[in-house]
Amino acid sequence: MGAKTIMTGFMSALLACTGGAIMIVQAAHTAGLSKPELVSWFTSAYVIGGLLNLLLTLKYRIPFAGAHSITATAFLGTAAAGFSYSELAAAFVMSGILILAAGVSGLFSKVLNLIPKPLIDALLAGILLTYVIGIVPASASFPYAGLLAGIGYFLVPRLSKRLPPVLWSLLLGLIGLSFEYHYPALPHAEYIPPLIAIPHFTVEGLLSIAVPMSVLILSNDLAVALASLRSNQYDPPVNKVLTASGSASIVAGLFGGNAANVGGLMSALCSSAEAGVKEHRYKAALVSSLIVIGFGALSWKVIDMINGLPSAFVTIMTGFSLLGLFLAGLKNAFSDKMLRIPVIVTFTIAVLHIHLLGISTPVWALLAGMGMMKVLKRLNSKEIEEKRGPEA
Repeated sequence: MGAKTIMTGFMSALLACTGGAIMIVQAAHTAGLSKPELVSWFTSAYVIGGLLNLLLTLKYRIPFAGAHSITATAFLGTAAAGFSYSELAAAFVMSGILILAAGVSGLFSKVLNLIPKPLIDALLAGILLTYVIGIVPASASFPYAGLLAGIGYFLVPRLSKRLPPVLWSLLLGLIGLSFEYHYPALPHAEYIPPLIAIPHFTVEGLLSIAVPMSVLILSNDLAVALASLRSNQYDPPVNKVLTASGSASIVAGLFGGNAANVGGLMSALCSSAEAGVKEHRYKAALVSSLIVIGFGALSWKVIDMINGLPSAFVTIMTGFSLLGLFLAGLKNAFSDKMLRIPVIVTFTIAVLHIHLLGISTPVWALLAGMGMMKVLKRLNSKEIEEKRGPEA
């Protein structure tokens, strides 16, 4: 195994173990979970997600890499409020069942085709906007950290491609933070085992958590992973990957984990030319998965380290971690001129975080966007008929 392969696998793992880890802690705090519940969520998402990708990679010799869904976790940063640990666990299990059903039935592409991709991208961008704009007020609290994190994200990658922008941002941000913050001594941490959750299934959990999460994981993780693997001349078994991700997510959900799936950006990195010769790129995914599993196994220590960081710095790093996804989502959302009005409607509702009748923002945003599409389609049809009338 060459140094290039090992480094690519390491970089892939860091994508999951930096911003994704911080967002799990934030989402758990939003839901008011206890530390044992948070540790169980954290451990199950990383350990089961890492094992899933490790086994898929070994079986097919294809570079599958991932842990949990960063986009779904970002969604939970606001959506998890008001749900108990048991209710969240049930919603996570239901999300896994929906993904499993998509794989078993083979209806993945057909279902996604019902929702235009620009609307999903608009939904994603709207959800992430809150995190991105949070960088500005948080940087006012820690200006050195904010400034250096921005330099790390925007400027350093132009000079060096050794690390992704997010990791440069984290490294320089921590350096900046050291000038204006005294890190507290970490408390003595004792091992906390994962907790088996007793799921409490509710309709609200299905509509507000499970369905939106499934859409986000299928469209922004699994679809991206499968497309990137194909673009790098691999032939991944689509339905089997979905079935495996759904099954792993169900198991993770039983321990309070939000998801365990093949990751889009991580698989894209491990399957790219940066990982070396095509026949050996799967080894980069093996490295990534092993690091992810180890990281999850140490969650009882990692969480104390994250909690030792000031909340404003966590906000800064969360924003930069999601900035790339936000910009890509915004660009793709407005790529189709015919859908710009429905996209604006979807984006606006997602930004406003509208939550009515126990149904979460993503559902309302997509329903409004698709409803606007139908309205415009009828108006266009009526206009065409009126023009044809006089001519006839």
